Amino acid sequence: QVQVVESGGGLVRPGGSLRLSCEVSGGIFTDYYMSWYRQNTGNQREFVARISSVGNSNVAEIVKGRFTISRDSAKTTSYLQMDRLEPEDTAVYYCKHSGVTRDTKWTDYWGQGTQVTVSS
Repeated sequence: QVQVVESGGGLVRPGGSLRLSCEVSGGIFTDYYMSWYRQNTGNQREFVARISSVGNSNVAEIVKGRFTISRDSAKTTSYLQMDRLEPEDTAVYYCKHSGVTRDTKWTDYWGQGTQVTVSS
C-alpha cells in the first residue's frame, strides 16, 4: 500500500524559510511525478511545484524564485524549500505522488497535508 507522508510545516515569520519533506513508500514505480499543492481557507487547491522521475522540475509562477523542489538520491523523498515566505503563502501544503507500476495505471496518491503559517 502506497503511503505519502509530509512533514516540516510550522509557524514562521515573514521573510523566513521552511523546508517541507514528502516521503513515499510502499510502491515500485516505473515512472512518477512528485508534486506539491497548497490550499488555504476558501480557496481551491493550487499547484506549487513538481519534479519528474528523471529530475525535471517546474514551479508555479507565483512562487518562482522563492520556492525550489528537489528529491533525494533514492528518489523516495521530495523536498520543497521555501524562502522569503510571505503571509500569502499560509496554507495547508499537500504532497501528491503520481505513479505507474507494472500492475497499475497512472494513479495519484495524496498525503494528509502539513500546515504552513507565515505570520509575525
